[in-house]
Amino acid sequence: MIVAPSMLAANIKALPEEIEKINNSDASWIHLDIMDGAFVPNTSFDEDLVSKIRKLTTKFLDVHLMTFNPLALIERYKKAGADLITFHYEAEKDPLSVIRKIHANGIKAGISIKPQTKVEAIIEYLPFVDVVLVMSVEPGLGGQKFLTNAIAKVEELKKLKEIKKYPYLIEVDGGINQETAPLVKAKGCDVVVSGSYLFKALSFSKAVKVIS
Repeated sequence: MIVAPSMLAANIKALPEEIEKINNSDASWIHLDIMDGAFVPNTSFDEDLVSKIRKLTTKFLDVHLMTFNPLALIERYKKAGADLITFHYEAEKDPLSVIRKIHANGIKAGISIKPQTKVEAIIEYLPFVDVVLVMSVEPGLGGQKFLTNAIAKVEELKKLKEIKKYPYLIEVDGGINQETAPLVKAKGCDVVVSGSYLFKALSFSKAVKVIS
């Protein structure tokens, strides 16, 4: 699986050193959660941090908008260096318009669902997205426990992908560690987001290998 370290768990005050850890590992993506304090209760990063990280790495920048009105943010994050912008199905009345605008900006588009949202809610958008992000915790806080209902969603998305020949990658975010990563991998997950497990490990590089 592709491993995407979550910068929510990193020490942002030591950003060059944290990015260097990622650069020297087998992790090929970097996951950046953008929180608006409205769609989720907390606030986090903005495009300035994405821009700073872009200057420190050639890794694939995976920007996850946990915000209302994602349409208004696409061009800002494209300019900052995002390779992929994922937005929440629950935050947008017209998801297809967001997908189209992301693609019009020349980057990959992802759609995310919260733990209580079923896969069937996004079936009509699956032919058009590059990534489907399954939240295995409630979005907005790092360090939460993995919710096992994500496993069945991964399995369902994998079956749909194979039957319909859809090209999307299946990504899981929340509570990913050495115990939970194999559970989603077994069902067809392509990308795992991990924060606390990686950044608290004695060896970042070894921890990446364990969950990949």
